[in-house]
Amino acid sequence: MPHDHPVITTGVPGLDEVLQGGFPVSNIYLLKGAPGSGKTTAALQFLRAGVARGERGLYVSLSQSRAELEQIAASHGWSLEGIDIEELSAAEGATAASDQSIFQTADLRLDETRKAIVEAVSRYAPKRIVYDSLLEIRVLTGDEARFRRELIGLKSVLAAQGITALLIDTDFDRGRTRNDEIEAIAHGVVRLDKTLPDYGVARRRIEVSKMRGTPVADGYHDMVIREGEGVVVFPRIVPRVVPEQTKSLELIKSGVENLDNLLGGGQEAGTTTLVIGQAGTGKSTMASLYATAALERGEHVALFLFEERVETFFRRSEGLGMKLRSFHDSGELLIKDFNPGEVTAGQFGQIVQEEVAKGRTRVVVIDSFTGYLSALPNRDQAVQDIQSLLKFLARRGILTMLIVAQHGLIGENVSIDVDVSFLGDTVLLLRISEEGDRLKRSITVVKKRHGPHAMSVHELAITSDGVSVSPAPLDGPVA
Repeated sequence: MPHDHPVITTGVPGLDEVLQGGFPVSNIYLLKGAPGSGKTTAALQFLRAGVARGERGLYVSLSQSRAELEQIAASHGWSLEGIDIEELSAAEGATAASDQSIFQTADLRLDETRKAIVEAVSRYAPKRIVYDSLLEIRVLTGDEARFRRELIGLKSVLAAQGITALLIDTDFDRGRTRNDEIEAIAHGVVRLDKTLPDYGVARRRIEVSKMRGTPVADGYHDMVIREGEGVVVFPRIVPRVVPEQTKSLELIKSGVENLDNLLGGGQEAGTTTLVIGQAGTGKSTMASLYATAALERGEHVALFLFEERVETFFRRSEGLGMKLRSFHDSGELLIKDFNPGEVTAGQFGQIVQEEVAKGRTRVVVIDSFTGYLSALPNRDQAVQDIQSLLKFLARRGILTMLIVAQHGLIGENVSIDVDVSFLGDTVLLLRISEEGDRLKRSITVVKKRHGPHAMSVHELAITSDGVSVSPAPLDGPVA
């Protein structure tokens, strides 16, 4: 939905997408968060984005010195050139004491702070202002009613000059009941959240909890603070906003005729295939098989590894006769491996979307979803996030191969600790059993939503000559 009011960029990668364009101009916005959540960094990005557009920016600081702001900017390799900085001291007053006392009253200090801000606005004539922070003004006013009146007065001054302002407020309680009246004055409220797990890196999120008269992607979105980039937001995937592409009627082949026959001739574009099995059953090999077949057809493939190193993947594939290095060198095969503890669901989704947006990817492999889940604190949420990603890929007409590991060893009952079977349009079950003095692999198509498929169990052979599937079903039960 387009904005009825002109908007300006926030300067924060990803946040404009959440806001569906940016901040509507000539309004005030609250930027709230606990200490260390990234408020000052995001505020500097807001002003720097204005400088890039030829707009003058003013940073009014009641809590940080110029040297501290320059240090934050320098940590990202930024310059504050084009940004005016006005340092005030609300706690101690800006001018001489009154005649009545060697100490200034709160009212006098508040009046002088207000006057200094008005004079700075008149002197610099900025188009964007950051006011850091409301905590000092709240301490001076002493109660919410006086603080509200002061904020209304500031809003009137800025509105008269057509200024877009970002007011920083420290949210110690991370609650939503405090200062509801204050938030009602602002045109919009952006909250930054930082949580620490029992072990590992901090998780950062952002939420646009209010944006008056403007549609936004509500709820939490993952974010990080990156050196050189500052705050980066990863908008949550909303599959319905992605135009659905016409799916190709041509079935996607594996390159193994008997396997394609089990699947009714091949797999449909815009579907998800779960490859489920114990360790050693050939799950990753099946993914490599489809990737190789697609690349040999001239299609692009994106492979995301959460358990296997890139070099290990290449060597395993080469041991089966699948020569994939040249495709990687030419850019037709994208491979990214992750340390699961350092990537969030939002980051991963953004990486996949960016690759698919190039428009040439036909097959996506995620190996494995099990390894990804094991590193996330909230598995139920991770399943929901992957479901949204899979729907996004389906609307783009992409075949997604999702590797899912089962627990247990040969001869034991095996299971998956999180039920993900509903995610797959097609489910390939790989098993391994003992037969005399050797192990035998088998493959079964246990589910296929689109088109016919065989329900029989067939032997799966993986050798140095490649992958093969027996034309006839196996006799007898499979363990």
